[in-house]
Amino acid sequence: MLAMLQPVRSILWSVALLLLGNGLINTLLTLRGTDEGFSSTVVGVIMSAYFVGFTCGTWVSSRLIRRAGHIRAFAFCAALCASGALLHIIFVDPWVWIVLRFFYGLAFVTLMTVIESWLNGQAASHERGRVFATYMLVNLGAIAAAQQILRLDTPGGFLLFAVTAILISWALLPITMTRRQQPTVPENAKSSLKALLGFAPLCVAASVLSGLAMGAFWGMAPLYARQLGWSAADVGMLMSVTILGGALLQLPIGRFSDKHDRSQVMTWVVIVAAALAALMPFAPNQTALMGLFFLWGGFSFAIYPLAVAQLIDQLHPEEVVAASADMLVTQGAGSALAPILAGILMGALGPQALPLYIAAVLALLGAYALYRRRHVSDLLQGHAHFEPMTQTSPLSLEMMFDDSQPDLFDDPSFYEEHERYRLVEAYRQRE
Repeated sequence: MLAMLQPVRSILWSVALLLLGNGLINTLLTLRGTDEGFSSTVVGVIMSAYFVGFTCGTWVSSRLIRRAGHIRAFAFCAALCASGALLHIIFVDPWVWIVLRFFYGLAFVTLMTVIESWLNGQAASHERGRVFATYMLVNLGAIAAAQQILRLDTPGGFLLFAVTAILISWALLPITMTRRQQPTVPENAKSSLKALLGFAPLCVAASVLSGLAMGAFWGMAPLYARQLGWSAADVGMLMSVTILGGALLQLPIGRFSDKHDRSQVMTWVVIVAAALAALMPFAPNQTALMGLFFLWGGFSFAIYPLAVAQLIDQLHPEEVVAASADMLVTQGAGSALAPILAGILMGALGPQALPLYIAAVLALLGAYALYRRRHVSDLLQGHAHFEPMTQTSPLSLEMMFDDSQPDLFDDPSFYEEHERYRLVEAYRQRE
């Protein structure tokens, strides 16, 4: 394992430092905005601006990297993110923060694209699956650990913003000192969203609605806990516990879906996540609420990767990267809208509107999944392996495939026996 990770060790160090800084600033800004008297709606708009920038960045990141090269593009965007973190404390104004969050998201997705294209280039084809799993472990672990840095100072001080800038700046060190050859960046994949809506609408719906739920959590959960009277340290613990639940439970849920009907597994995962969110307003104490968030994180973090795995079940290999890019954009669109909707509801109904909003969104997805199971037959072609995922760049999907393994799609005679295959092919030709 150590030998396998040796070529990508410096990249993983950069990932850890970058995600420590990013995980800290995302929570910190919500807490500082609340302390400054920003309304729930305004905080929601500020948090949404990040997701808007992140989604827009998926279209421009590859162009920037091809123009400047990996290291210079990484340095350019890391400088933007680090300086942006400090500008938040210099200009404490919601309109300035909205602009800063947009450009921060734009730069951050470029940083992730650099990292993931480099991981793709350095990892051997038969080791990409394990490299991807390690990358996701570092990703979630760093975000969870970042929440505990909140204990160093109050959100009203300068220290935490400085720590964020330092961590993002330090992420430059391993990558800029590497002697590894820079990889090539592929052209942006052609959109296939119209086709996906035709033969995989449940996957697209799961992407959008999971974004509406998870975007509300990432953007508004610190505000929710703060309005309940929790300290900054307790807010950090709540975020860490939820992320830890997602890290620990996501993989066993996914592996279970590999061996059973994936659409049925996803349906029940969504329903359980909705039920857990609906129970949160009735938690008798802080410990019970954290327990509910831990379980909710385990189930809700699995929804998007389950949708991606089910989508891959219905695709040819050459279609996966384009489809994953569309899934990321649809999830980003949901994530961008979520904090605004949740913020408006919290401003009108109070903090408990957040878990009730999340429960309603997931219940809607669960109802649609049940409808699909009862009335529509999904057009499945194969059975892909589940991999844990977070919101990242489209290039991450390339690491999920192990080229040494037999291809699910190598034997056309297998599919030609099935009416579903002919329906899928007819739809693709019509498109």
